[in-house]
Amino acid sequence: MTRRTEWAGESGPGDEAGPPGPARRPGRGSREGRGTRGEQVDRIAHDGDRGDPAERARGICLRLLTGSPRTRKQLADALRKREIPDEVADEVLTRFEEVGLIDDGAFADAWVESRHHGRGLARRALARELRTKGVDTSLIEEAVSQLDSDQEEATARDLVERKLRSTRGLDRDKRMRRLAGMLARKGYPEGMALRVVREALEAEGQDIEPEEFPGLTGDDAY
Repeated sequence: MTRRTEWAGESGPGDEAGPPGPARRPGRGSREGRGTRGEQVDRIAHDGDRGDPAERARGICLRLLTGSPRTRKQLADALRKREIPDEVADEVLTRFEEVGLIDDGAFADAWVESRHHGRGLARRALARELRTKGVDTSLIEEAVSQLDSDQEEATARDLVERKLRSTRGLDRDKRMRRLAGMLARKGYPEGMALRVVREALEAEGQDIEPEEFPGLTGDDAY
């Protein structure tokens, strides 16, 4: 991953902001003859007279997608909240997927890139967030696999380094708990979190025996 983006703010269920542009991976969702995104929007918005519910559904989706990409579930929730019949919503959403205006895989890729670099979230937390947005498990696994253990640990070290100064003056155990707790909230495995914190404190001259913190030998797996 080379492009770093900060995630937009979020609002209510079904209307959350998505990534600031689909980080579409090569080959995914590409079809010849689709044209530009604006042409796709215009084509769908005027794609025949299919009755008021379908027209309303298309309009709702297009307005939501104007600001940022959404997952299919986010759009489905928004249509349900606006009392669009499920069968109509399903047909409209499928059409949007066919032309590439909905792409849950690209959404997941962009989410992982933005939230890891912008907020320092680990794979576990990223997967949890994507599940709440209705992304399929296989797409989540593919997206979070962009982060390997070495990259995840490097980010954990950066987070601890930035937070370390603010904990000076506290006793050793409190510093350990505060720093490890910060990493845990961001989804880092306990073993990795405690090891990274221990090494940071030892670099400052603190003596910490592994048996004092049993989690130091815990499982670091995702």
